[in-house]
Amino acid sequence: MTREQALWTRARLGRSGPPLDLLTARFDRHVYAPHAHADFTIGVCTGGEEVIDYRGGRIRTGPGSIVVLAPGEVHTGGPAASEGYAYRAVYAASNLLTDGVTGTPHFKEPLLDDPELAAALRTTHRELSTCPDPLEAESRIPWLLAALARRHSTARPLDTAVPGAATIARSVRDRLADDLTAPPSLAELAAELGMSRYQLLRAFRTATGIPPYAWLAQYRVERARGLLEAGLRPAEVAPLVGFADQAHLTRWFRRVLGVTPAAYRNSVQDAHR
Repeated sequence: MTREQALWTRARLGRSGPPLDLLTARFDRHVYAPHAHADFTIGVCTGGEEVIDYRGGRIRTGPGSIVVLAPGEVHTGGPAASEGYAYRAVYAASNLLTDGVTGTPHFKEPLLDDPELAAALRTTHRELSTCPDPLEAESRIPWLLAALARRHSTARPLDTAVPGAATIARSVRDRLADDLTAPPSLAELAAELGMSRYQLLRAFRTATGIPPYAWLAQYRVERARGLLEAGLRPAEVAPLVGFADQAHLTRWFRRVLGVTPAAYRNSVQDAHR
């Protein structure tokens, strides 16, 4: 029985930002015809082995390996063995890899061994494929792509230290809290503050220890608690505090408080009887 599947998800980098395509694929026999992409292709092998013809050579991936294919470079892809292969891929415009480095990144070696970055890319891809929240996508994907370029490309890393990180983070928090349901993009906030998106992300992480979307999600959870205590149902609460749906609310509610919104609401209601 074949297990071949390919699932495309389109995320957006910020509420009005550019789209970003994510591919989750599992193939037993499928072999790609020679082709090229307009954007960088960053893939993480999640199972089996794939062979890719690229730049006159052959790449052989394995679980946990990262593959970076440059825009316009013709390549193929197919199973290395009968058990097939599986991977997750991000198709990213070149400018998403230039924050934090000088010049356009060039990757001499298309096959990278970086377990920490591979795990982060895989987790981020999986969670955004389930719920492509624009602020979450903008907080996570550019940060990881900048790390990829800084660690593995020939481009020279820039000094990205940002003075006044606490003040910057406070300004970003205030703006995000002012509009839970339609927060401004990080690109917009960075432009207002006269810095790059990567500098904003670095400053925010330095000051708070977490990215902006994680702070906003926790703030939304706190607002949701009050609405649940007032008697509203989780499905009613989710859009009021800016979560895409009840599942998104539940995911973050459990992360922050360890229980589901429904369980929390029931326990609070029981305590008041």
